[in-house]
Amino acid sequence: MPAREPVRLGRKRPVPSCPNPLFLLWLTELRDEAKEKGLKIYYTYQKAINSLNKYPLPLKNAREAKILQNFGDGICKLLDDRLQKYYRQHGSNASIHILPETTPPAVRFDDNNLAPTKKKSAPSKGDSGRGEGEGGGKKKKKREYVPQKRSGGYAVLLALYRHCQMEGSKGYMFKLELQTEAQPLCDKSFTVPDLGSKYTAWSSVSTLIQKNLLLKTHNPARYSLTEEGMALAERLESAERGGEKERDREGGGGETRDERRGGRGGEGEKASYGDTERAEEEEVLDLTQSDEEETEDVLIGGNIQCKQELVKELQRNGVNFDVRKLNVGDFLWVAREKMDPVPGQLRAPCGRELVLDYIVERKRIDDLCGSIIDGRFREQKFRLKRCGLRRPVYLVEECGAAASHLSLPESTLQQAIVNTQVVDGLFVKRVQDVRESAAYLTVMTRYLNKLYKNRSLVTRSRELEGDLSEDQDDPSCSLISFAEFNHGAVKNKCQTVREVFARQLMQISGLSGDKAAAIIQEYPTPHSLLTAYDRCSNELEREKLLSSVRYGKLKRNLGPALSRTVYQLYCTKGPLT
Repeated sequence: MPAREPVRLGRKRPVPSCPNPLFLLWLTELRDEAKEKGLKIYYTYQKAINSLNKYPLPLKNAREAKILQNFGDGICKLLDDRLQKYYRQHGSNASIHILPETTPPAVRFDDNNLAPTKKKSAPSKGDSGRGEGEGGGKKKKKREYVPQKRSGGYAVLLALYRHCQMEGSKGYMFKLELQTEAQPLCDKSFTVPDLGSKYTAWSSVSTLIQKNLLLKTHNPARYSLTEEGMALAERLESAERGGEKERDREGGGGETRDERRGGRGGEGEKASYGDTERAEEEEVLDLTQSDEEETEDVLIGGNIQCKQELVKELQRNGVNFDVRKLNVGDFLWVAREKMDPVPGQLRAPCGRELVLDYIVERKRIDDLCGSIIDGRFREQKFRLKRCGLRRPVYLVEECGAAASHLSLPESTLQQAIVNTQVVDGLFVKRVQDVRESAAYLTVMTRYLNKLYKNRSLVTRSRELEGDLSEDQDDPSCSLISFAEFNHGAVKNKCQTVREVFARQLMQISGLSGDKAAAIIQEYPTPHSLLTAYDRCSNELEREKLLSSVRYGKLKRNLGPALSRTVYQLYCTKGPLT
């Protein structure tokens, strides 16, 4: 019996990762051409590439691609034109689901010549910095891309990998949570560029997407690792733990982490860095019963690493600062009692600290856009209005060229800013950049120093916040202690049923904080509301139960539409339609 030949495992032809390789090839060419010309449509092509990479089924023509996200009429028409040229070149029966034998993977279609042509390569030194597959530096281009240790790309890959290893992980992360998790793994800020630069650590995400290591999908954006990204992140994690040192080209991150750990819990520049990415500013005024003592101005800021430029501007303006964590808002001012040294003690005892009635929430326009999309905007305004301070300020920073890449139209953002002042009653101050933000905070510091100078200040409880005077020129001298204010502003503290009920109501579209407050004033708990529904005699009466509830300063009615929505939410059995 003749011996059988050894069985050869494997495929005759490598299966492409995308079932639509020609469309993917043409989109990549369009993207590269747009990038070379500096056109913004480059980002549109990149989004279309990401959508096509995820689609698991073959497309028969370009019109079918309209079902995919980021595929509009324009892109589909371009693909259809190229498809017709391709059929004329290779025949009407040519398959579009595999690359033709004569077409190598790295090709460029010339619009003036229907035949695919290889990308040009030149040995000159000037071409060494071109994109992948172009001329010059062939050995360098063949090396696998590995992000530098403690860079933005390195931190993003590790943060996503560790998230995926957690039990119950959803396999993706939103931008803000990804930035929060990746920041401790990176030496640069993910939100604020270094001095003299317009790039942050987050800028490396586009490189990860281009290298097919990261996927960006949905709106709001969801970020997840590809198979290649998961494999690379696993090796980076092993190297981080000391198991492997492959491609570990920079190892100076330990000192930075130790310095950050060593900086926690101190005072001044060594004050505790909070989990927020924003700076908290306070002016420290004298807390005294005497009208003759002078005051000293001290600014209490936040994460200096993320706000270097702001801190430098405040230093140039002669404003002293300190660093603390605030549970609501970005900047506020406190009055600190001056204490005389005690004989026999090295340091003077700590004086009381009272919070002035002014608090500032700083919003870059891109952060404002993100907070509107993910729902933080309404909650932040609600918490700011309920923090116990009567002069909340919204400081909106335009942030220059970054405003041209926002995911919401400008009209929507302008309407949100107007509503913040007109509907929510918060004072809005608009500035162009960090320098103007620092200038505004400096002027406010000097103004408040003069306003509260030579005044006797007393402590009040936060429960009395509704009894404050509304006269702007006669500020209240009855103030909340800093400890009570910050403790009361904790976001994830134990909440009462009333507070949870208010948060539930605010999740309804169109139901603002004032409207929720008016409802819980009448019905403090869901049980009391359901009991009121049970007392109604018919369905129509239940739907209109809340329509006459008055809210806000103008005491307007809640209206039948919102009343019906609330009723349906709490009384409909089964899923809502």
